[in-house]
Amino acid sequence: MKKTHVLKRDLEPFIAKDLERKMVFVGGPRQSGKTTLAKRFLARQERYLSWDSDEDREKIIKGLFPSKSGIVVLDEIHKYTRWRNLLKGIFDKRGKELQIIVTGSAKLDYYRRGGDSLQGRYHYYRLHPITMMELASFTQTTLDALLHYSGFPEPFFLASEDQTRRWNREYRTRLIKEELQDLEKVNEISLIERLAIRLPDLVGSPLSVNAIREDLQVAHTTAARWVDIFERLYSIFRVYPFGSDVVRAVKKEAKHYHFNWTFVEDHGYRFENLVACHLLKWCHFIEDTQGYDMELRYFRDTDKREVDFVILKQSRPIYFVEAKLAGQEVSLPLRYLSQRFPNVPAIQVCYQKGIDLKDRSGIRICSATEFFRELKETIERSSHI
Repeated sequence: MKKTHVLKRDLEPFIAKDLERKMVFVGGPRQSGKTTLAKRFLARQERYLSWDSDEDREKIIKGLFPSKSGIVVLDEIHKYTRWRNLLKGIFDKRGKELQIIVTGSAKLDYYRRGGDSLQGRYHYYRLHPITMMELASFTQTTLDALLHYSGFPEPFFLASEDQTRRWNREYRTRLIKEELQDLEKVNEISLIERLAIRLPDLVGSPLSVNAIREDLQVAHTTAARWVDIFERLYSIFRVYPFGSDVVRAVKKEAKHYHFNWTFVEDHGYRFENLVACHLLKWCHFIEDTQGYDMELRYFRDTDKREVDFVILKQSRPIYFVEAKLAGQEVSLPLRYLSQRFPNVPAIQVCYQKGIDLKDRSGIRICSATEFFRELKETIERSSHI
């Protein structure tokens, strides 16, 4: 018998609250658990309608929705050309009796930006893969499992390296040959596959579109467009430099990370990627539930001093974070940046367990398990809505 895992997602109480007034859209990486999350709100399966089901698609096109009040989940409805007009009509006529959750992949986020017919009628949430904060398990065993199997529910709960490799290969293929083709018209699929395989090797350094162009022998605009596509597909995300009058920072060179960090072979860069995903998820959570402007950036100056992550809230730095596998010596760039912003907490997060120290300048060195525990506490404080 197949073992099932029930994981309460951090967004659930916020979605439940928002459904009292508006529709809720849930987007994010493919197979991150959006449909499973939405179905947790349903008492009856027939209130789930998927565009990919022939029977459900006919009901959606004809506008046949449940007659009784309650929650309805519409999955992948954005594949319908007139989905926005359909939702607008349903919400305006039956918004007080039907609570609507719309789930979808990258295309949902892409197309919801294309018009404002639904403006003011919904809230949008980004569901990320699982992190330590959501598991509420802050052991080294959990950190190791995430590092090896990713935060995507299926490979994480299978906990098999063989199955993870198979899942990764199939995931990349589906992303390129199904989701990408659904989103963009592209002809050079083999070259895009080469780029997908190449990108994980470039994690940790500024992403040079010109180097990609030379590697793939394509025009600069083409290479830049393909990188944009991978970002819109929730395959990668880019982190841009933090600039300030206080430091001589570089201004254009973005770094990139993968939502599936197991694509990254190097252990150190994979851990850095895992930390990036945890921080981005935390930033998106604050944005989507509290409305603050949050940004994840990194610091690199003209003297090539670099700090992995700078978290901005309302355009002001609130954390400086450096990711290291081990060690009890603060990195010199982190010390440099902290000295110029003495009121901003500076933390060196280590994969190594059992570390929680402060040096004489007040910079903290702590294990990732403890750092993520404290981020979880901020989420719990926010969840009392």
